[in-house]
Amino acid sequence: IEDSLHALRNFYRLGVRYMTLTHTNTNDWADSEADLKRPGVKHWGGLNDLGKQIVLEMNRLGMMVDISHVADDTMTAVFATTKAPVIASHSSARALANHTRNLTDDELRSVQKNGGVVMVNFYDGFIDPKKAEVTFQARAKEEDLKQQFPGDAQRVADEMKKWRSQYKFDKTPLSVLIDHIDHIVKVAGIDHVGLGADLDGIPLDAAPVGIDDVSRYPLISFELLKRGYSEADVKKVLGENILRVMEGCEKAAKELQGKSQDLKKK
Repeated sequence: IEDSLHALRNFYRLGVRYMTLTHTNTNDWADSEADLKRPGVKHWGGLNDLGKQIVLEMNRLGMMVDISHVADDTMTAVFATTKAPVIASHSSARALANHTRNLTDDELRSVQKNGGVVMVNFYDGFIDPKKAEVTFQARAKEEDLKQQFPGDAQRVADEMKKWRSQYKFDKTPLSVLIDHIDHIVKVAGIDHVGLGADLDGIPLDAAPVGIDDVSRYPLISFELLKRGYSEADVKKVLGENILRVMEGCEKAAKELQGKSQDLKKK
């Protein structure tokens, strides 16, 4: 949105119903989890005043606030600021796979209190513990190589490929993905978990065994049923939870817009 509330409102008019506050870079108003240790990057300790204003404007519009990719301090600031439920559109459980792209148990409890939903990412580099450790190390390694070979992107890419070649892993079983759903349910409750997949953003071979595309989602339903989830619970995971959050954001927007109108009349 280029720091523009006008752009945010126009995106909403065009049909956009959620926005991820950061990607892998800290912007002018919110910290990303991906560059906290990168030299020369200015950080805000979460959200600055403009960031809080943007979150509140998203609430007023009825646009969902997405906390995937943001730093822990940013999540804390969002929970303290927002007047509506939030989503983590493609994040998993840090207790099972120690990567900052995932949510801690305290953050999962904050999502529960907020009424939001955490939508599990299928990327093996975030859900498989050993792979998550390497994925996290790779970030620091790449930064070191950029310092070592400034301006030589190809050399950095070649060196990273060489570095990664030392790690050989089997394909991640589907049970690992189900474990993340299980954990979020145990910590935050069945009403606060969904499927975030990220199948269009991860390498083709990086999803768990058997989950090649969305046509394979029935396998997830089957595994959840085998673990004792009811059909009603499975429906919540597959989509009812995110629909509830969308409805909650629209309800919050109507209330905020109504208060704004009342103030104008006074």
